[in-house]
Amino acid sequence: MPACWKNPKKEILNMNRLLSAFKWLLILWGAVSLAGVAAIASFVGYHVSANIRDRNDKATVKDVRFILNWCKLGDRRIERVVHSHVSARSFTGDYLDAFAIKITDVTLEELTRTTGSTSDRWYRGDQLPKIVDDALGFAGGWHDSIPWFPKEAELRSGDVFVYPWSIHYLCLRPTATELIFVRPKDKMVFFFGGKT
Repeated sequence: MPACWKNPKKEILNMNRLLSAFKWLLILWGAVSLAGVAAIASFVGYHVSANIRDRNDKATVKDVRFILNWCKLGDRRIERVVHSHVSARSFTGDYLDAFAIKITDVTLEELTRTTGSTSDRWYRGDQLPKIVDDALGFAGGWHDSIPWFPKEAELRSGDVFVYPWSIHYLCLRPTATELIFVRPKDKMVFFFGGKT
């Protein structure tokens, strides 16, 4: 038999080995893919199940420090968290967070000090610019979910000051807002954060 001729049995054996190796490679790839899908499903399931319940009156001083730091009053004034509501998160990002915080002190001078900026200042509840007024109207619509939160009429009085942290609009109406309120007479700070 000439040297250039190949043994057909040996070629079939090599082809079978190649197909067997390819089959095991596909099985391994499937197993790795299945493990990856299971890991992703577990991760998503854990985070969804952790956020399916509202948490009421569970917030600590540490949880609310950001509020007084955002409005530049400083977290050292926090005495205690009186009420809190942190809602479950939806896939669309809708939420309602609200806090009532007792502070040690606040002066009218701090709240009435004007800066050149219209975005970094306190507004009296009865003297709001249109955009903050709209945002306060949005916040006032959630009172049924947080009955301990001051009613919209009280927030619009001269006894309350408003610090607008974030206001988002869709067309001509607010769809998300974060507002900080201070009621100096009893040293209370209220935070409202919501999105629909």
